[in-house]
Amino acid sequence: MKEDNCLHAALLCLGMLSYTLAMATERLNSSRLSLHGHHEKGKEGQVLHRSKRGWVWNQFFVIEEYTGPDPVLVGRLHSDIDSGDGNIKYILSGEGAGIIFVIDDKSGNIHATKTLDREERAQYTLTAQAVDRNTNRPLEPPSEFIVKVQDINDNPPEFLHENYHANVPERSNVGTSVIQVTASDADDPTYGNSAKLVYSILEGQPYFSVEAQTGIIRTALPNMDREAKEEYHVVIQAKDMGGHMGGLSGTTKVTITLTDVNDNPPKFPQSVYQMSISEAAVPGEEAGRVKAKDPDIGENGLVAYNIIDGDGMEIFEITTDYETQEGVVKLKKHLDYETKKTYSLKVEAANVHIDPKFINNGPFKDTVTVKINVEDADEPPVFLAPSYILEVEENAGPGALVGRVHAKDPDAKNSPIRYSIDRHTDLDRYFSISSENGSIMTIKKLDREEIAWHNISILAAEIREYLKK
Repeated sequence: MKEDNCLHAALLCLGMLSYTLAMATERLNSSRLSLHGHHEKGKEGQVLHRSKRGWVWNQFFVIEEYTGPDPVLVGRLHSDIDSGDGNIKYILSGEGAGIIFVIDDKSGNIHATKTLDREERAQYTLTAQAVDRNTNRPLEPPSEFIVKVQDINDNPPEFLHENYHANVPERSNVGTSVIQVTASDADDPTYGNSAKLVYSILEGQPYFSVEAQTGIIRTALPNMDREAKEEYHVVIQAKDMGGHMGGLSGTTKVTITLTDVNDNPPKFPQSVYQMSISEAAVPGEEAGRVKAKDPDIGENGLVAYNIIDGDGMEIFEITTDYETQEGVVKLKKHLDYETKKTYSLKVEAANVHIDPKFINNGPFKDTVTVKINVEDADEPPVFLAPSYILEVEENAGPGALVGRVHAKDPDAKNSPIRYSIDRHTDLDRYFSISSENGSIMTIKKLDREEIAWHNISILAAEIREYLKK
């Protein structure tokens, strides 16, 4: 059977591959691809018809990053009409022709003269043609073919961020999603496992885990308590080659902070508070403060105080100082030491915001006893009557008894009282008073026709104050 002239392409594999792979690749890429339609007999004598068409080429491959001493043989062009006498000239044009790819115009061998990087360019489109060396007359129509840069695992995975920060509520259920970290690999995802990534956790166990395929970090322990440990440092690795030995890897750091939930009730640090306040204090004056401790923070740690029992409920009140989280006990009514010297209050501290999910941790309140002692104030003496009307005859001589006033010390110690006349009210000194018993006597003879009424003020003081004057 007469064959049409044909141009063939043979892929010669690189010495970097094993001999077996090289032979298989050569057999794959050395299949005879006809330039013109022709007939071939099959093994059983049948005729295979192939319609007339342009050149059809298998893709040529060259491995990236080859650093051998000689140019890489990519493949070979050959025409059936090439009898080896040198009359046929092979021409190569297209992307990288003459710069990256050169052709031996006699043998048709194509070499790559530069190291190629698939991540910079994955393939090159070239055009092959056979012409008469003497006349440059085309002997074959031109045909395009592709040289693909074959990937090697030369790029480690890289995470989008060097550091990640994430929050997750304390006491989250096991398996709660915290954050997803993502790495990328510049190698060819369609070839081998060079870009197939697997995630693993290097630091942060047993508190956290990571999904191997997705990079989602999840909680791995139940009941993680913020009050025990608030911040965790996790290191995640992404490894290519499906995580197998020999794969390249990259890591990232993840700082995970446990956020607060209301899982702790307020608690008073003591069972009884002792306070004291003067009986002279006015309503609104502070008697003392109590404070229940709550390790939660923010609104979860807010505490409100109330008086729920005690004999001082009508005398005292309590308010909440939200800046200090203290309960402020204040006087509501006047006190009298001589009437009641002590009071007792039962104070409750309760969380303002309660999380229903942790209601079983409750009750979210605590109580404490507050004992308040009333201090005796040094009160001035008190007259038995607010005013006195006394009579004396006008012809009474000096030293006549007019009458007597009486005052007492309301304090429990009942200090002795001393009396005196306010001389601003008795400028002419008509009267005198016994400092010890309050008896008023005349000093001068009185005349009703001159002065019918004498209005004088009597002063009473405790003896220690009297002696200071």
